[in-house]
Amino acid sequence: MISLQKLFGKDQKFYDLLEASAEEALTSTKLLSNFLQRIDSFRSSTDLDDFIQNRRKDKKINNRITEELCRTFVTPIEREDIEALSSALYKIPKTVEKLVSRISIYPGKLPREGLLLQSSYLSKAAECVVSMVKQLRHGADMERIGEDNTQLQFIEGEGDRHLLELIKELYQGPYDAKETVILGEFFEMLEKTIDRCRDAGNVVFQIVLKYS
Repeated sequence: MISLQKLFGKDQKFYDLLEASAEEALTSTKLLSNFLQRIDSFRSSTDLDDFIQNRRKDKKINNRITEELCRTFVTPIEREDIEALSSALYKIPKTVEKLVSRISIYPGKLPREGLLLQSSYLSKAAECVVSMVKQLRHGADMERIGEDNTQLQFIEGEGDRHLLELIKELYQGPYDAKETVILGEFFEMLEKTIDRCRDAGNVVFQIVLKYS
């Protein structure tokens, strides 16, 4: 087990900020699920403020971490690790917002059930990330972190498997060439968001491994 004092010292601000960023990432995945469940009402309106505000809030957290690093002369953990985790976490709501903005202007029919299942994998992945980040504050047990990371990798693999099924249905379904290209792009963007969660988890795992 590693000591969190060895990671960020006695100052709790980095824990607070990284945990807040992870929570915003999870929030973005829940907003996406709600969006897909109510796609018709959302697509009749250009109001996507919740996603924009979520991403902006996380950007502020990301900037605050950078500012605090500039004010802190000694950090027991390498600055690059803090920056890498902050950046990985921010990419989750950023990618979600980009996906939703594209879907919101698409006039065609969406395979909503398939997208909802994929988004459920995304939310589970984000929950794993939150759990892993929160363990840093109290001392990260290598075994537990390893289990969470393994679970995260499993979810990512299930997302890949489901993506293949979605693409198969897309190729065999009643879609013209343009719809196939556009929907395929949506599927890939959603899977990329799951990959962002995997990347964040990998950063946490590497931090714990380094200081174990």
